[in-house]
Amino acid sequence: MATDRAAKTKASRGAAVEDRPTQLIEIASRLFAAHGYAGTSLRDIAQQAKITKAALYYHFPNKEALYEQIVVDNLQALIDRVGEAVEQADSATEQVRAFMVTAADVFAEAPNAWIAGSNVFWSSMGPQIRAAAVGRRDRFEKLLRDCIAKGVASGEFRDIDPATAGRLLLSTLNQMTRWIKREGRLTPRQVIEQYLDIILVGMKAPAPAKAARATARRSAAKS
Repeated sequence: MATDRAAKTKASRGAAVEDRPTQLIEIASRLFAAHGYAGTSLRDIAQQAKITKAALYYHFPNKEALYEQIVVDNLQALIDRVGEAVEQADSATEQVRAFMVTAADVFAEAPNAWIAGSNVFWSSMGPQIRAAAVGRRDRFEKLLRDCIAKGVASGEFRDIDPATAGRLLLSTLNQMTRWIKREGRLTPRQVIEQYLDIILVGMKAPAPAKAARATARRSAAKS
């Protein structure tokens, strides 16, 4: 029995050591979200984690490396989750809806990482982290524009500029982080669903126009 207890204790300590980077990322995300990159020091993070700065350096060589991992990991997870949701949707309308509500879910699951990540675009970060963040942000935004462009081409949406419509939709996600409360009456997904119910009405093509464009496509295919 004593041997079993010793084995369990050793296993528990091993798991704690392996999980330490995750704990540090969660603490750092919370502090970066609350105080910004410049307002958060490695000492602050180490104190919250109840470790020494030397122990923190064991996992991350500097503050920028820690911040970069938070930003890159969160953006990549966002792209992967949203991309998978879009692939499973059929119509352009459902693809746009899947994109938006999945992004809202990602925010709800890790709001601090989302806010810390979004701050990189408004701060004077180094070229490496900015390039990594901007590249992934562009892929994320392009995915939404492609969904809208598909709807315009099929006649499902009116003849709107995908980039402009995309920025309107993304602004609802970006602004939501500024005012939504975790204990609020509506979840982030519910908020975005209500926005979509309003915005998608304006994006949809009128029925006659949609039918006319479908006829034109059929005629073009036969010629």
